[in-house]
Formats: sequence, C-alpha cells, structure tokens
Amino acid sequence: MRLRNIKGCREIIAASRYTIAEERGGRTSFEDRYSWSVKGRWTEIFENDHPVRIEIGMGKGAFLMELARRHPQINYVGIEKYSSVLLRAVQKQDQEELPNVRLIRMEAENINDVFAPGEVDRIYLNFSDPWPKEAHASRRLTSRIFLERYRGILKEQGKIEFKTDNKELFAFSMEEANAAGWKILAMTEDLHNDPDLMKDNIMTEYETRWSQEGKAICAMHLERP
Repeated sequence: MRLRNIKGCREIIAASRYTIAEERGGRTSFEDRYSWSVKGRWTEIFENDHPVRIEIGMGKGAFLMELARRHPQINYVGIEKYSSVLLRAVQKQDQEELPNVRLIRMEAENINDVFAPGEVDRIYLNFSDPWPKEAHASRRLTSRIFLERYRGILKEQGKIEFKTDNKELFAFSMEEANAAGWKILAMTEDLHNDPDLMKDNIMTEYETRWSQEGKAICAMHLERP
C-alpha cells in the first residue's frame, strides 16, 4: 500500500495531543487549544520561552526528533503536507512523548498564518522537492518567494539550514539567496567531507541513503537580512 493511501491516517493524527489543529471553516477538527490561533502563542503552546525552530517537509520525523532529544532546551515544530507521511512521525512522537516537539499538517505556503514575525529562531530545509521544471520554480522552498515568507517569521539574525543532493537546486538556491539579500554563512557541495559543517550534522533518512550510494550532499547556511 502506498503511504498516501493509508486509511484513517487523518483520524490518527487528529487524536494526538502533539498535533497542531487543522482549521476547517472556522472550526477546529482537533483540540481547541491547538487551532490556527497558535500564531504568536508558541510560548503558551510549549509552556516556556525557549527558542522555536521548524523543519519544513519533515517526512517521518527522524531528523527533527533527534534534534529534540539532543537539545531539550529548544522547541521544535515539524511541518509536513502529506498526512500519510506525517502519520509516521505522529506515531513515533506518541511513543516518545518528547515535550519539545509539535507537529503540523499544512502547506508551506501558509507558514505566515502559523508563526508571528520574529517567532522562529531557525528553519531546516532537508532534501526538499526540487520542482525541476522552470515553470514551477516559485514552488521551490528556497525560491525568493519562500525566502520572503521566512524573513517574515524569523527573528533578527535568524537562520536557515538547507541540505540537498540536487546540484541544480543548490545552484538555484544560492542565486535566490543572493538576489534576496540573505547572507551565506557557509556552503559546501560535499558536506560529508567538510569537518566544520559535519560537526553537528544529523543525518536524515534520504541523506543516509544518498551518501551510501556515493552521492555528494550539498549544504548551505543562511542568515536573515
């Protein structure tokens, strides 16, 4: 069975107390406290004022949850648009019950509806869809359109950490970052042979697979203008 056809996955996601509610027609289908009104209220949601970091396109959650285990003093929000993929992360989180993790099923385009200006400390983009057709360039998560969205929620000197195995997407991302005025703090086209960037690197599932196949991993760290 393909992941996106898993029956009942939305109901399972909705039952988790770690899932942020999806609003439908002005009403929430999950718990009232986790409606889209979370914008500007993340200190209340996590019940602390620790930094908030988000991963867009989190997949099954292995990367995000490892970050949360290593850094309990930081809050993490995972964003994934496919319910059947998010389901795997929800099931893991329901078992582990990491207090500094929350999960959302949503489109990345709506990110400014969920986070207030300056509310996010860092954004992780790992192996995002490259959208290879030029007509779809605006959908790439590192396009200047998305960079402007991120600028709207990141605090001053907030950062983006981006990884990909796609060199065309990497080159595009560098061009877009420069055009949008972002500062490139570090970059490499061979992450696993860069001792500085590998120091705190956490491998994603895709990264493990690609590196085992001998593919070079590109990485870039950006700072908000």
